[in-house]
Amino acid sequence: MARPVDLEKLRTAMGGPLPEEPQGPIDVVEGLARAAEPGLVGTAGPRYFGFVVGGGVPAALAADWLTSAWDQNTGLYVLSPAAAVAEEIAAAWLIELFGLPAGSSVGFTTGATMASFTAIAAARHAVLERAGWNIEEDGYVGAPSINVVVSDESHVTIFVSLQMLGLGRSRVHRVPTDDQGRMRADALRETLARIEGPTIVCAQAGNVNTGGFDPLPEIVEAVGALPNAWLHVDGAFGLWAAVVPGMDDRVAALAGADSWTTDAHKWLNVPYDSGIVICRDPAPHHAAMTLGAAYYVETAGGERDSYNWVPESSRRARGFDVYAAIKSLGRSGLAGLVGRNCALARRMADSLRDAEGVTILNDVVLNQVLVRFSPPSAPVGAGLVADAATDDFTRRVIGAVQADGTCWLGGTTWHGMAAMRISVSNWSTTEADADISVEAILRCAREAAANLAPA
Repeated sequence: MARPVDLEKLRTAMGGPLPEEPQGPIDVVEGLARAAEPGLVGTAGPRYFGFVVGGGVPAALAADWLTSAWDQNTGLYVLSPAAAVAEEIAAAWLIELFGLPAGSSVGFTTGATMASFTAIAAARHAVLERAGWNIEEDGYVGAPSINVVVSDESHVTIFVSLQMLGLGRSRVHRVPTDDQGRMRADALRETLARIEGPTIVCAQAGNVNTGGFDPLPEIVEAVGALPNAWLHVDGAFGLWAAVVPGMDDRVAALAGADSWTTDAHKWLNVPYDSGIVICRDPAPHHAAMTLGAAYYVETAGGERDSYNWVPESSRRARGFDVYAAIKSLGRSGLAGLVGRNCALARRMADSLRDAEGVTILNDVVLNQVLVRFSPPSAPVGAGLVADAATDDFTRRVIGAVQADGTCWLGGTTWHGMAAMRISVSNWSTTEADADISVEAILRCAREAAANLAPA
C-alpha cells in the first residue's frame, strides 16, 4: 500500500528548536535519515510513472556523490579546471547525440525551467540587437516590442520563463493545436502573417501529456521566412528521441531551430539539478548571460568559464553527472534506454486498450499514455467525450491505483477530459514492471466499478 504522509508528524520529527550547541555529524545524518524516511517518495523506482522523471543510472549517481565530495564551484575555469572540461566534453557529446549544429553553445542549468529562461533570454537579445537595441544595457524602456508566439499546448515552464524575462504570460500569440496537442502549422503561418517586428516562436518536441511533436519541418520553414525571428524548441524529454534510430520522423528538421532545451534528469537518468540549454549562435547566448567582476580571473586560452552560459555564477558542478551518464551508456545504450521506455509505454497502452471500459486517448508515439475509464453505466464511446460521470470514475481509478501502491501514476486534464497519465522514463523499468502495473490498474478499475454497483 502507498503510505499516507502525516505532515505534522514529519514536521515534528524533522523540526524542533534551533540547536544551541553543535551535534556530531553522524548523529545528525542518522537522525535526518530516520526522520525524513516517512516523507520520501520512490520517484527513482522502476514503477513510478507519475511524472516524466528518470532515476539515476549507476555511473551518474556515483558521479553525483563525487561531485558533492569534491565540492567544486564551476563559475570560473580557475575554480575547477576539471569541472570546466567535464562540461566542455559533455556539451560536445550532447550536440553530437542530438544532431545539432557543431559549434553550438551549451549551458548546464538547474532544470528545464532555467534552461528555457536562458534560451529565451538569448532569443530576446538576438532579435532586439537586430532591431538596434541592447536589452542588457538599456532595458525595456523605449525598446521595440517583441512578438512571442507559442502553442495552446506549450509547457508551463515556457510561460514562467516569459514571466521572469518581462515578456509576459498573457500577451503571447497562441497557436491552436490538433487532437494530439501538436501546433498546427497552417495556424502558425496565419499567425505570423498578422504580426511584424522582432519575433520569438516557441515550439515543442514532446507534449507533456501525449508525447506528440510539433511539425518542426513546417515550423522551421515558416519562421525562417521572417526577417527577424528566433525559433526555440522545448524538448525537455522529447529531444532524447533524436538518439533513437527509427524515430527520425519525430525530430525531423530539429537542427533548423535556433535554441533547444532539455532535462538530463529525465531520459539521461542523472540525479536532479541538470537542465541543458543549447544555442546555435553562441554570441547572443553569451551576451544574455555573461557577467563580470574586478576579482574574476580572466582566461585567454579558450578555457570554459561556465558563468558565461547560465544565470548563475557559483553553482554545483553539474557536468560530472552528465559526463558519467553518457560515457557509461554510450550512444547505443542511451538509444536502447529511450527506445525501451517507448516500447514499454506502447505495451502498457496495448494491454489496457483491450479491457472493457478503457480508452486510450493519445497516439503513443513516445513514452506517454493517456487513459480514461468509463463507469459500468456509461454509454458506448463515453471515454472519448467530456462527461462528468466518466471524469469522476477516472479520478476514482487513479486514486485507487495510488493507494494500491503497486505503481504510482498521476492524473491530468486533457482537452476537457480527466485522464490517467502514465510516463515511462526510468532506466530500470522492465516488461515485468509494466505488466504488473497494468494488472494493478485493471484490478483497481474493476474494484472501483464494483463499489459503484448498488448493494
